[in-house]
Amino acid sequence: MINRSRLSHVRLPQHNNNNNNKQAGVGGLLKGSIAKLSIGVFVLVICTLSFLFSTTITGNTGSTTAPSQIDVEKLWKSADSGGWRPSSAPRSDWPAPPKESNGYLRVRCNGGLNQQRSAICNAVLAARILNATLVLPELDANSFWHDDSGFHGIYDVEHFIQALRYDVRIVESIPEIKKNGKTKKLKAHQIRPLRDASVSWYLENVLPKMKEHGAVYLTPFSHRLAEEIDNAEYQRLRCRVNYHALRFKPHIMKLSESIVEKLRAQGHFMSIHLRFEMDMLAFAGCLDIFTPGEKAVLQKYRKENFAEKKLVYKERRAIGKCPLTPEEVGLVLRSMGFDNSTRIYLAAGELFGGERFMSPFRSLFPRLENHSSVDSSEDLAANAQGLVGSAVDYMVCLLSDIFMPTYDGPSNFANNLLGHRLYYGFRTTIRPDRKGLAPLFINRENGRKAGFEEAVRRVMLKTEFGGPHKRISPESFYTNSWPECFCQTSPADPAHQCPADNVLEILERQLEKEGGSSSIRKNQTSEVER
Repeated sequence: MINRSRLSHVRLPQHNNNNNNKQAGVGGLLKGSIAKLSIGVFVLVICTLSFLFSTTITGNTGSTTAPSQIDVEKLWKSADSGGWRPSSAPRSDWPAPPKESNGYLRVRCNGGLNQQRSAICNAVLAARILNATLVLPELDANSFWHDDSGFHGIYDVEHFIQALRYDVRIVESIPEIKKNGKTKKLKAHQIRPLRDASVSWYLENVLPKMKEHGAVYLTPFSHRLAEEIDNAEYQRLRCRVNYHALRFKPHIMKLSESIVEKLRAQGHFMSIHLRFEMDMLAFAGCLDIFTPGEKAVLQKYRKENFAEKKLVYKERRAIGKCPLTPEEVGLVLRSMGFDNSTRIYLAAGELFGGERFMSPFRSLFPRLENHSSVDSSEDLAANAQGLVGSAVDYMVCLLSDIFMPTYDGPSNFANNLLGHRLYYGFRTTIRPDRKGLAPLFINRENGRKAGFEEAVRRVMLKTEFGGPHKRISPESFYTNSWPECFCQTSPADPAHQCPADNVLEILERQLEKEGGSSSIRKNQTSEVER
């Protein structure tokens, strides 16, 4: 920082414009140099602290010759459950939806497949809160994929309605009404919900309008209901929607299972969400590693799609705000002990920068696949585009032995999968600590490679590999629904007790009392039993 009071005694001749210009030039140059120096010092401090921290850890072990090891064979199995199992069935009194509701709720879910998925979960919960009849959620055709498949084209509608019969009433469209001898559709009153709105906001602002007009239309409906709600039964309803009711259509499930069978025919396989794509790189502001032409494309995309904000690449990278490059992903896996025989399924859109960035990764792990390379049939090519292609990738990643997201910040795909795999039986996930790894990569690029793999292992050993763990902000409920959607048979805390074995019978009796029709046959297993 320049001390202006110390320069105040310097007087320049008023008539000498050249000197004024020179002074301005020198001042600008000085400011630029100071800015560059500040960034350099910032990065140096981060890297130095990382080195000292690594040294301290090594010193505490009492030996520098016995490096930390990661048991790769153990990672191919599910993580330790600690006695927990997934369970989203109600554990307290949960009345069936009343025969008469307060009105109809329409929502428009915007964004990509997984953003829409979270919105659908929120829509069901909002309908329960409002005692509303939910109209089958609309999926925005103008979303990222520009895909107009709609709910019917992606999800099993009949299963969705049936699985949630104990929670909300669902119809496919608002029915027509008769008024003054004429038949017409009930017009929904449109409301733009607040982002992350509270339960009380819905009761105070949406419910009165619903009662007044008979129907409300909430649009847009992405992140429009608070994730953290102090009501465990409401949270469990979200899990019932997400992990039981939302089932992809049979042809999507068949395609996904076919790919998984072919991958597993040769042993274990890992899936990686390689989020090295234009939108995420532009969002993160990580531009300096690209050519001038590529950088211009990213800058243009950022200007058109995100709020203006000054982002300095070196600072962003030093604190782990940049997506890992494909080569960095490979170096992390190699340091952990995975060898070049590891089979990897890549779930990703178009890799930005192309083969220049992919080649180093492929040299480390040559057995790379995607849904097109596993199954090159015309049937797959014709049916795995847009939202359907994303759904297939989702299912393959869900069923893989190990899943690794390379950028799980604002990525709905990665976040939802992390939560689904946790619920699916604590399936192993590898979540790179980008902030902890960044200084190691920077040191390596500057020629300080000694102890790199050992340092990477020490960082990764402090991460979660898929077991139950406390949800700490900013971790999303959709990323980690523990403990609300899990239970124990012999818990220390009664709140974690698994529901009664006859929970389905209880819910069924309550539904019958409300005059609900049931299509459950005797001894039929229901999704809600989980």
